[in-house]
Amino acid sequence: MNPRNRIARRAAEYFSAGDVVNLGIGIPSLCSDYAEPGVMFHTENGLVGMGPLASGIQAVEGFSNATAMRFVPVPGASAFDSAESFALVRSGKLAASVLGGLQVSATGDLANWAQPGRVFGMGGAMDLVNGARKVIITMELCTRDGQPKIVNTCSYPLTGQRCVDHIVTEQCVIDVTRDGLMLVELLEGLTPDDIQRQVEPRLLISSRLKTLQP
Repeated sequence: MNPRNRIARRAAEYFSAGDVVNLGIGIPSLCSDYAEPGVMFHTENGLVGMGPLASGIQAVEGFSNATAMRFVPVPGASAFDSAESFALVRSGKLAASVLGGLQVSATGDLANWAQPGRVFGMGGAMDLVNGARKVIITMELCTRDGQPKIVNTCSYPLTGQRCVDHIVTEQCVIDVTRDGLMLVELLEGLTPDDIQRQVEPRLLISSRLKTLQP
């Protein structure tokens, strides 16, 4: 399994049957393939009930998410306009939102929509990080040139402050707690020191540190 799918599979473990969950662009969009039955996925362009990503004759233009990826709707799916969709987001009824990240700070601030020379677009992220009951960030631990994405203070424009609950990467899982960032899962073969060298904040180590499945 490649690292992106491994991240998505681990993030999907936070979902339970009956949850309504929003999935963002990129790695988050893969989570629907790993969720247990009964999880309902929300797309901010106006649908609850987004199923697995579609291919072949199942790929119908009318069932596309906010990033134009086509999917198979599940039984009981409901479509509505974007105003109702964002009313749902702001109501606090979303169990979780899964988003990509450019930077996450030591206090759980998130930057995920712009960096110098590159703007990805805000989309509904500001609403999602404030409206969802749980915010899960899925991303590689470092940039392609080896720079940390988990930083003391975000240098990119913020999406939200103190909004992140969990950070899922290809090497580890980190929880944002009142006391700081806590390493709770670690890929087999790595040590806490291996992770610490790749992030800026000093990590707390869980007394129940688990092995992240490869």
